[in-house]
This record gives sequence, C-alpha cells and structure tokens, in this order.
Amino acid sequence: MSITVKFFVAPDDTSASLAIQSGPGRAFESLSFGNFDPEEAVLEWECLMVGGSFQELVEAGEPRIVAGQDNDGCVVFALSPRLSAALADAEHARLRDVAASWIQLRAEDGEVIDTQIADAIVGDLAALVSSARRQNQSVYCWVA
Repeated sequence: MSITVKFFVAPDDTSASLAIQSGPGRAFESLSFGNFDPEEAVLEWECLMVGGSFQELVEAGEPRIVAGQDNDGCVVFALSPRLSAALADAEHARLRDVAASWIQLRAEDGEVIDTQIADAIVGDLAALVSSARRQNQSVYCWVA
C-alpha cells in the first residue's frame, strides 16, 4: 500500500476541493502521513471517541466526499463535525487511548501500526483540528 494522506485546514468545501489535483500545498496548514486508509480511520476514530457503529456512519454518508471519486483516484473528504469536536476537546491521555484502540482494531485486520506513529497521527490531528476551530475553519483530508 502506498497512499499519501494530507489532513489540512480550509475555510469551506469549495476551497478544500481545489486541493483535488495536487494536494493542499502551502496554501493550507496541513499534516502529511502515509500508508493507512484515512477514510476508514476517521470512521474508526469517531466510533472510538464518541460511539456509534462503523456501519451507521457509512450509511450516514461519512466521511463526506467534497471532491473526487472514491475509486482509487485522488479524493478530498471532510472530517465530521462530531469527530472534530471530540478531537479538539480530548485530553492527551484520551488521544493516546484512542490511538491504542485503533492499533488493536487494525491488528484484527492484519495491519500493523507502530504505537508512536498512531500516537503522532491522532495527537497531531487533534492539534490541527484545534487550530482550525480557532480560525473558524474545518479539517479536510486529501488522499492520493
């Protein structure tokens, strides 16, 4: 699996959708990661942080695609307001617990994620969401 994942801050869906071709670039505050399925991850994180089921979130249209198609091409999707609020409000210990639970979920599917990497992804994303909220903006994800 070779996936480029960039979570980024944008003022709205229209602005975020402009990142579809080449990513958010320098115009947006962003975080770069790789080699995990971010669409699945945000659903798992939301389930772990605020409850509900993975299937319910999928049926509700989460994550909400704002540009591109989910057919192995580039895609931009929005983090849900519920996940964003949970990430922004979570204490460091809670974020570490979520990262540990996410590692266990992925291990059940045969995927290995390093503890430090999982902590960094969840913790850094929470910080990015907090920054976005201070600017009255939202967090999106570009996947290539």
